[in-house]
Amino acid sequence: MRQDILLLHGALGSLQQFKELKELLSENFNVHVFNFSGHGGNPINQSFSIDLFGNDTLAFMQQSGIVHPSVFGYSMGGYVALKLALKHPDLFKMIMTLGTKFEWTKESAEKEVKMLQHDIIEEKVPRFAQVLRERHSPVDWKTNMQHTADMMLALSSGDAMTTDDLQQITTGVIICVGSEDNMVTRQESQWAAENISSAQLLIAEGFKHPIESVAKDQLSQLLTRHLSK
Repeated sequence: MRQDILLLHGALGSLQQFKELKELLSENFNVHVFNFSGHGGNPINQSFSIDLFGNDTLAFMQQSGIVHPSVFGYSMGGYVALKLALKHPDLFKMIMTLGTKFEWTKESAEKEVKMLQHDIIEEKVPRFAQVLRERHSPVDWKTNMQHTADMMLALSSGDAMTTDDLQQITTGVIICVGSEDNMVTRQESQWAAENISSAQLLIAEGFKHPIESVAKDQLSQLLTRHLSK
């Protein structure tokens, strides 16, 4: 039987970003994708949090009858997967993250939030604003962005996982970061990998942070090599 693999998207993202990757992975896995609350057209009923998205994941797995899948979490999706693994040690077979940020200090959060100002994005990067508008319709993409900024500030104020949290994770984990990622450092990725006893660090040569810029055939090969065991 083919293994189940669950793909978790990042902040401001949606399942549509996994379209090509899903097709490639379907040769070897049963691939499952969904949208977190407030993303991809899903309504926003409360403030964003990693726990909210974790609950979304549990609900989707239950509704879809998915048991003990491997997980690929891109950026925020990787954080969601790890937080779930902390709370539910037997939930996942294996986790691979890509471009997941672990350093949530006040300074790092403020740096991220500065890039989430919708009025500036509309003025300076109108094409990106239009992408977000279409991606999250009928939800207002500006509301999504504000909730995301608030969540990042909350992470820096005590909601982020600690060293002790990471040390309690027993699921097998591969922390992957692109060699050209300008949002997530190798140092913070190495810190996470060193504190999860069952984790290893993988540097993906040539990968940048945006999932759109990642070569999907290379990513599919990485996931197949490490998760189809």
